[in-house]
Amino acid sequence: MSPSHEDSSPHSHQDTDIQRNEFTSDERNVLLKLAHEAIVSALEHQEISLQSPSSHLAEPRGVFTTIHLHGALRGCVGFVFPVASLYRNVAETARSAAFEDTRFPPVTREEASKLAVELSILSPLAPIAAEQIEIGRHGLLISRAGQRGLLLPQVPVEHGWDRIAFLEQTCRKAGLPPDGWKNGASIEAFTAEIFSDPDAAIA
Repeated sequence: MSPSHEDSSPHSHQDTDIQRNEFTSDERNVLLKLAHEAIVSALEHQEISLQSPSSHLAEPRGVFTTIHLHGALRGCVGFVFPVASLYRNVAETARSAAFEDTRFPPVTREEASKLAVELSILSPLAPIAAEQIEIGRHGLLISRAGQRGLLLPQVPVEHGWDRIAFLEQTCRKAGLPPDGWKNGASIEAFTAEIFSDPDAAIA
């Protein structure tokens, strides 16, 4: 499964939440350190171990890695579906965000030490009715006829979108008309546990 690029990617009684603080401070620090090491090791043409240090981090999970430089977006790539262990996926998406996000030139050695990393660990996808979408809680995947678009839960919050705008913008991301969500498109939701370099030690 190819990674997805992102801009910052349930049934009525089905809970899609990851429990808040599922990942301990130590686990968060391990994953954030791994993301940085994955980027630096690629620049230095060195290999790092992708063997998970724990069974929890070895679980298959989707994840998006977002990198910022001086507060500005520098890359964001992720796996919507759990194609491998969380530990491996963090390393691979960090490298992809740094070097393969086509919106930006590849990260340089000088930039690598100044990057800030944010990780969004995804819950499983599940169908959801449009009226059940909660801004700030749900991320969306909208698809139709082989086209799909994904936006993370934090995106509508950052842009000040309401539920309808969130649906319309996710349709646009899929290359669909803004009202595609009302006309046969599949709507799926997920939640994410989101953490970054500054808050890892106090989570």
